[in-house]
Amino acid sequence: MTRAVRSRFLPSLLRRQDVSVQAASAGGLKRVLGPVNLIALGVGGTIGAGLFSLTGIAASTNAGPAVVLSYLLAAIACSFAGLCYSELASMIPIAGSAYTYAYAALGELVAWIIGWDLVLEYAVGAAAVSVSWSRYVASLLAGWGIMISPRLTASPFETVVLSDGTQAHGLINLPAAFIIVAISLLLIRGISESARVNGVIVVIKLLIIAAVIGFGLPYIKVANYSPFIPPNTGEFGHFGLSGIMRAAGTIFFAYAGFDAISTTAQETRNPGRDMPIGILGSLLICTLAYVLFSFVLTGLVNYKDMLNDAAPVATAIDQTPFGWLKVAVKAGVICGFTSVLLVLLLGQSRVFYAMSRDGLLPRMFSVTHSVRRTPVYSHLFFMLLTGSFAAFLPIDQLAHMTSIGTLLAFAIVCLGVIMLRIHEPDRKRVFRVPGGYVIPVLGILSCLAVMASLDGLTWIRLVIWLAVGMVIYFCYGRNNSVLGQRERADTQATRT
Repeated sequence: MTRAVRSRFLPSLLRRQDVSVQAASAGGLKRVLGPVNLIALGVGGTIGAGLFSLTGIAASTNAGPAVVLSYLLAAIACSFAGLCYSELASMIPIAGSAYTYAYAALGELVAWIIGWDLVLEYAVGAAAVSVSWSRYVASLLAGWGIMISPRLTASPFETVVLSDGTQAHGLINLPAAFIIVAISLLLIRGISESARVNGVIVVIKLLIIAAVIGFGLPYIKVANYSPFIPPNTGEFGHFGLSGIMRAAGTIFFAYAGFDAISTTAQETRNPGRDMPIGILGSLLICTLAYVLFSFVLTGLVNYKDMLNDAAPVATAIDQTPFGWLKVAVKAGVICGFTSVLLVLLLGQSRVFYAMSRDGLLPRMFSVTHSVRRTPVYSHLFFMLLTGSFAAFLPIDQLAHMTSIGTLLAFAIVCLGVIMLRIHEPDRKRVFRVPGGYVIPVLGILSCLAVMASLDGLTWIRLVIWLAVGMVIYFCYGRNNSVLGQRERADTQATRT
């Protein structure tokens, strides 16, 4: 590459969106959400598969009863990131979350990388949740005598046991695909309607969690906590301290809900005040719920008995004599998963909306409905993409892919706080992370540490995913970027 080409090429990759221009150009979405709505969205998007499904998987394969500590480790990393999100969300109150912040702080190439990475966090995360939703629906219907063929609730990569005792591969997870379609259609209808539905579901979900903790405590078997930290098997990530770290990485995407709050900044009435309240308030509520709930769950069921169990709460409730609670919990968990799906699919569509608005994706993804003012084509695209993931991929692989995407997003947001303080130190910040650079640096280090604990195959998938994204960027995004077009227009005007 010649010096002249480098002088044109490299700056184009580092061009940054001006924060004031971003805020001034925001439009097209309704500002209808308040702090209570935001906390409800955060709780709705955070308490779901990480608690109701992945707790059992992480306990049985990685941490044992010490999965409680894994949730605490993940919460610590999230608290650093949550403070950084709060500063940036109050400073740049428009749709796009980490993508938008990266564009302002780190430049276009990094913004594209994080935007593409957020597809892993939201779309793949929604697919993972829908798989658990499917398992709980099948369990609830079976209790009512309605049987769904196991081959229609499992991916082709999973082996299921049929009614005659024989084994076979799954065909398609039909209920998982169905719920993705249903939630997508609700989101197309409108943000106000979606927020109201989410609020009702969140109340039900919190009541269910309180019921499991309250009614489950007397039936805890203390022997299930011994050993609290099972000895390592000799393989990294399989119990012991490395297992606690690996479990923290596996369940990390459970905290993606507060990240999704920041994607609705452009639909918040007073984002400078309300976004920090929503992010930090929901994080506090969810951390308390995760720790208490996982403690009770691993006390009711031995961690070894939860191997490959995507519905461990249903298994735990079976240890109690409360027949009504079993049905209520399964129904409540299904409602809880539904709210998670709503928030994740909402966040994904807003990220694509922002990337399309900036010219990095086709314009169709930022087209809003003339009446509903929702990004219709973004919702339809991810209805098809996420529905396909849900129908044909197993939950454990989906969870690992989502966690590493979430961790990368959090690390870049923490870095964004540092860079924006360097680039624009005098810019007004309604909320400011205390302690200078200490918390952002701790956030970066803690996220990278948890990422390092994930298996090599998950890293390979991330690299492949980002490589595909880079091809799309250099073939389409870089040439169609609004900033790029503006720079070329200015250059041409100068020459003439």
